[in-house]
Amino acid sequence: MKLTISLLTLLVVFSGYLFNESFAEVSENQAFLLEGSGFAVTEEEIKFTEIDLGLSSQDQRGSTINFVIEDGFITLDDEEFTISELEGKFLREGRYIRINGNVESSGGFDTTISFFGRLVAESSDAVVYGFTGRITTPDDTYKIIYTTKLSTLSKIDVAQTTEKSNELEIRILRGSSTQGGSDSYVGLTSSHSTRLGYFSTDRISVEPGTTITIVNDDAVSHSILSGKENYGDRHDPFDPDGRISTGDIAPGDSIEITFDDAGFYRLYDPDYPWMKIVAYVFPSSDNLVLGQGQNLGN
Repeated sequence: MKLTISLLTLLVVFSGYLFNESFAEVSENQAFLLEGSGFAVTEEEIKFTEIDLGLSSQDQRGSTINFVIEDGFITLDDEEFTISELEGKFLREGRYIRINGNVESSGGFDTTISFFGRLVAESSDAVVYGFTGRITTPDDTYKIIYTTKLSTLSKIDVAQTTEKSNELEIRILRGSSTQGGSDSYVGLTSSHSTRLGYFSTDRISVEPGTTITIVNDDAVSHSILSGKENYGDRHDPFDPDGRISTGDIAPGDSIEITFDDAGFYRLYDPDYPWMKIVAYVFPSSDNLVLGQGQNLGN
């Protein structure tokens, strides 16, 4: 009964959000993270569900910008689904988001999702969307209700100079080798956990060909690989993809990484897999501020 009342309260609050005037900023060739949680409901049960997706915006036609989902996962209680074929659109000058396609369970079963999100609130660095829709598994169809945050990855501009720019430097923070023990706390809280910062910046967006410098301020050696994250697998959290491999970085030393190819990179330390960086590598473009009433057509 308490859960039913809580769900009804969430629906009332969610409905009230839809009348807010909020604006999103989005452009072609831009990286986003969509993170949130909510409920998945059938006639017989209610499950907790989370969403964590890495998006890259593509071409724009009128007031619509297509995007592809590069990486991420969706959960239903303890069951986790990884991305297989998902695509989406920013609609009506960023007021809405549509996501459709397939995800795959750990057992290999295909699951179809169809989500529709409405922009409900914003801050200086992110916006909030409320989502409704369906998750269809081989056994059930769940109605979903999400509250999500859409945030852009920090943009690092290449300095037009022969001198090395401090903006292209990422520092491994002291104490990062102990999970939860970093001397600098730069994280955020979610419904389940607290994410600590183990790097001075852990989400970046750069153009292809950009070189960044990793500086080790920790007391132990570290190394950085790129790979695919196996969400929920504590024993084998990453599969390396061979694109980035630094070798050991001793305390006080630094190493340079060049992102030659466009794409979505997840960087991690294989010895300390809680240390992660998300890097989006794509040509830059000017931002278009959406939701300001431009009549650009469809």
